[in-house]
Amino acid sequence: MADNRNKVPKGNNNIYWIYVVVLAFFILGTFLIGNTPAATEIGFQEFKGLVEKDQVEKVIVVNGKEVSVFLNQDGLAAAKAAGKTPVEGGPQYHFLYDFDGLGKTLQDLNVPFTSENRTQWGDVIQFLIPIAILIGLWFFFMRRVGGGGAGGQIFNIGKSRASLYDKENKVNVTFNDVAGLEEAKEEVQEVVEFLKQPQKFTRLGGHIPKGVLLVGPPGTGKTLLAKAVAGEAKVPFFSLSGSDFVEMFVGVGAARVRDLFKQAKEKAPCIIFIDEIDAVGRSRGRMNMTGGNDERENTLNQLLVEMDGFGSDTGVILMAATNRPDVLDPALLRAGRFDRQIVVDRPDIIGREMIFRVHLKKLTLAETVEVKLLASQTPGFVGADIMNVCNEAALIAARKNKDAIEMDDFQDAIDRVIGGLEKKTKIISPEEKKIVAYHEAGHAVTAWYLEHASPLVKVSIVPRGIAALGYAQYLPKEQYLYTYNQLLDFMCTALGGRGAEEIVFGEVSTGAQNDLERITESAYAIVTKYGMNGKVGQVSFKVDQEYNFSKPYSEATAEVIDQEVRLIIEGAYIRTKKMLTEHRDALEAIAQELLKKEVIFKEDLVRLIGKRPFPEPNLYPDLHHEVTPEPIAKLVEDIETTIDSDQAED
Repeated sequence: MADNRNKVPKGNNNIYWIYVVVLAFFILGTFLIGNTPAATEIGFQEFKGLVEKDQVEKVIVVNGKEVSVFLNQDGLAAAKAAGKTPVEGGPQYHFLYDFDGLGKTLQDLNVPFTSENRTQWGDVIQFLIPIAILIGLWFFFMRRVGGGGAGGQIFNIGKSRASLYDKENKVNVTFNDVAGLEEAKEEVQEVVEFLKQPQKFTRLGGHIPKGVLLVGPPGTGKTLLAKAVAGEAKVPFFSLSGSDFVEMFVGVGAARVRDLFKQAKEKAPCIIFIDEIDAVGRSRGRMNMTGGNDERENTLNQLLVEMDGFGSDTGVILMAATNRPDVLDPALLRAGRFDRQIVVDRPDIIGREMIFRVHLKKLTLAETVEVKLLASQTPGFVGADIMNVCNEAALIAARKNKDAIEMDDFQDAIDRVIGGLEKKTKIISPEEKKIVAYHEAGHAVTAWYLEHASPLVKVSIVPRGIAALGYAQYLPKEQYLYTYNQLLDFMCTALGGRGAEEIVFGEVSTGAQNDLERITESAYAIVTKYGMNGKVGQVSFKVDQEYNFSKPYSEATAEVIDQEVRLIIEGAYIRTKKMLTEHRDALEAIAQELLKKEVIFKEDLVRLIGKRPFPEPNLYPDLHHEVTPEPIAKLVEDIETTIDSDQAED
């Protein structure tokens, strides 16, 4: 069906022609009146002299003050003789008489006169033209502020800006388009059931939830999940952003909230989806300021009232998404408003594999592409990152004029997403390249000989991004709890580059800045968050990241924290240098290989320095490329056996 959302009703733009015609009328009227020959202004004594010479035919007193003088034939002839050009048809002269008794004065002079009350149209038009221009400009700008086009007039500024998807504008996203969010999909599937069969739940005394809050990092698929709910439920879907409520005019946000819920009740059952609700739902009173903050709080208050106002039997469900749940107002999160909070977290390795399979459907792939291996090499990636990797791989393959996307194209795409664009034109001196090679070799050696370090995937000294001259890629474990020794091994791995520089060159460079930032953050977390320091104790200090005006501990405690952080980092650095000194041969071998090839993989490290002295983590037994064939063959064999047995029974 054709999309009629952007069509403007015929004739709506004619209002601009009306403005133009009215303005032209005023200007033309002023021009004509302004070009009418005007009477010459004289004084009362001159008028008196004309009367004494019997040159005045008549006088008209306008509005009691202005006197228009009409000359007779003798007066006209005298004026022409004096070199003047009298106005034909009169009046030829005029003057103002600001004193009382004008009528008696004219009677005494024996001058015939009449009195008239007139409207000075020239003055009126000249007065109205600036006002008309201001009103026209006001209407023009307010139409733009109100949205412009059809429905954007000043009277619609308080109307909701939500985009409506209904039978005419269907949402084509379903749960099949959402991968890697199985737990979240199970939660929202109940919302779909609520909308499709509300009696299934209400007959037992339950009620439909009023609000569902989707919480998670950016790019995890919160908006996609909300669209899938609307697509599955096949109900009207109002979609807008939290910033759409906030306007420079007082009261507009609250008016839009009222209009949104009014439209939703008329379309019930339906879904309202507010993306980035933290734009309007921030805690009240965090910053006691006036202006825009007051308008935002008024909008939030109206939203709270509306969520309490509509009953659970109206069939209106409010869904919202945010990646900042910590800044939301507690009144918004209480039960009865947002009854459910669904965490849409970063996908695990199985979820990443499912997301890859969704995006790879549209691509032309070579047989060498291993989806499971791609999932294992992208830890921490969200759905948006995976989509970016697939798109980058397609672009890289097209740039190389390939007929299908191969595995090395995906490797290059992952490198680009992690490290940035490869800087082929960046000129690096041999001395700098040597420093980078030993720096990255230091990371590789420490990660190889530390038990809790993440397994190494590849090491590169190819410049990428803004300032990255090289990087080491690891295969982190899918874990959520860390011990002190694991955190310490992580810090030693990060310090491997700085330690290698000091051991080999006797001095350090600025290349370890990012490493130092990470270990400093980790060390402070050990002391102030995780309670893993014996001197500071079993405490966890929560610091407000948004309004960090003061620390939740004394100056004496702050001094102890700084001392302990320095001791932890210094201890890790000494341990790292000791390990690198013991394995100096491995450091030299890896650095020289990097200078020769620029990029080396795990297989190269095994060839150069032997196998890792610790057992490989068996967290991905059916995903790693070295152990994949046997489990897959066994799985295929089991499936075929099951199919054969089912056919035999039939």
